[in-house]
Amino acid sequence: MTRAAQAPEHDAGKATFAPRRGWRPDGPLSLGVAGLWLSIIVLLPLAAIVAQSFDDGPRGFWAGVTAPAALQTLGLTVAMSLLVAAINVLFGTVIAWVLVRDEFPGKGVVNAIIDLPFALPTIVASLVLLSLYGPNSPFDIHLAATQPGVVLALTFVTLPFVVRQVQPVLMELDHSVEEAAAVLGAGNRVIWSKIVLPALLPAILSGAGLAFTRAIGEFGSVVLIGGNIPGKTQVASQYIQQQIEVDEPVNAAAVSVALLVIAFVVLIVLRVIAKIQSRREG
Repeated sequence: MTRAAQAPEHDAGKATFAPRRGWRPDGPLSLGVAGLWLSIIVLLPLAAIVAQSFDDGPRGFWAGVTAPAALQTLGLTVAMSLLVAAINVLFGTVIAWVLVRDEFPGKGVVNAIIDLPFALPTIVASLVLLSLYGPNSPFDIHLAATQPGVVLALTFVTLPFVVRQVQPVLMELDHSVEEAAAVLGAGNRVIWSKIVLPALLPAILSGAGLAFTRAIGEFGSVVLIGGNIPGKTQVASQYIQQQIEVDEPVNAAAVSVALLVIAFVVLIVLRVIAKIQSRREG
């Protein structure tokens, strides 16, 4: 082959590996825009609420968080949110399993209904639950102003988290391992506990953590059916609103920061668990 024929190929090779100029998705401009947007939407509001909680100094913050009513409300909120997360782990995993492994008429409709709590305004959910389980319940089930009513409302708005976390993992799960275990004589319980559950555990924990963090800050879905009874059905978000109405913004901000800390700790723990699980799989 002549040099003239080789020259275009050589030049083409240079053109192929030549660095491109201009805007890059991972360039400094993109990082700056992302950082600015994150600061405006997340960091600045968080900094403002933290600063407001310390308007009366550290003692004022501590007094707002450790007030008997605040501690009672925070304890009740965390307890009910943990219960809601546990309920979602059980039923959310079952629903995800049915949607992935079973075929039945109306499967697409059910799959769409799962996302309804994301799209439906939470105050509408509270109104619907009040009409179904309130004083005029058509089923003669009265849950208004009760803790089961609050748990039901929180479960409704947090249901999609576990389902949507577990569902894609189930879809990617290798069936051949389960079939091999069945051929070797393993029962359904052994296959579930030794093969399926370990693969689903990170997704289940992630969904449970997201459901918990959503539940501790929920307001709209419990505002009507909950009744806002201090020490019984008053959740932290309603306590915060009450403190603002009585002109105690420092107390409201202090409890808000406590909720932020709880949610942040839960999310950090989930990330650590995910990293440990990925290292084990690696």
